[in-house]
Amino acid sequence: MSENYQLGVTKSFPCNYLPDEEERLLVATDLRLQNSERYTWLMTQGFRRSGDQIYRPHCINCSECQSIRVLVDQFTASRSQKRLLKKNSEFTCYISKKNKADYYPLYEEYINKIHRDGSMYPADKSQFASFLTSKLTDQIFIELWHNEKLISVAVTDLLSNAFSAVYTFYSPEYRPSALGVFSILKQIEIAKSFKKEFLYLGYQIDGCTKMNYKDRYFPFEKLKNNIWVYNKNK
Repeated sequence: MSENYQLGVTKSFPCNYLPDEEERLLVATDLRLQNSERYTWLMTQGFRRSGDQIYRPHCINCSECQSIRVLVDQFTASRSQKRLLKKNSEFTCYISKKNKADYYPLYEEYINKIHRDGSMYPADKSQFASFLTSKLTDQIFIELWHNEKLISVAVTDLLSNAFSAVYTFYSPEYRPSALGVFSILKQIEIAKSFKKEFLYLGYQIDGCTKMNYKDRYFPFEKLKNNIWVYNKNK
């Protein structure tokens, strides 16, 4: 796209992921970028959304946040991922196009019990709505059920050629079932059925324990110096 767009830069502030670093964001403020077509393009440039705000890390002294995407059609599960798929085969997966009322109690329990040390604690309904949903593009909600109990929801943006994993929350009771990993595997599976090329997983941050798990789905591409670098090694 050859048009010139207006972008803004935030002030530096303490990084949420690397305690010794400062964070700064490049924000897509131009109204012409506030639609699904342009958002799909911005994702290829390393941007991501939080609610309706589109941003990309633009830090002065750090480049640890690297956008990562799985090549859906080429993906093959590792041995441990195959074992997890088999272990969790009793769970049933459904796709919803609506943000349902029973999602928030699950989200609240997840944040308040698992992420008490995070920036989103304590959970509240306005935060839930503004963070997860967006008018930029359509979403689907990938539900996991165990018998009659909703145990996980993966909020996923629909792009023209890709899925983007926004956020997954689940019942703390099922933490031993590795539902975060399992939900990514289901997103890859569903993206393939939708004939999507990529699943965007957000930013891989090698130095942050909470954010260094995304490079385990092969093959993937990482955005380095504005070039997508292919990685097929397991």
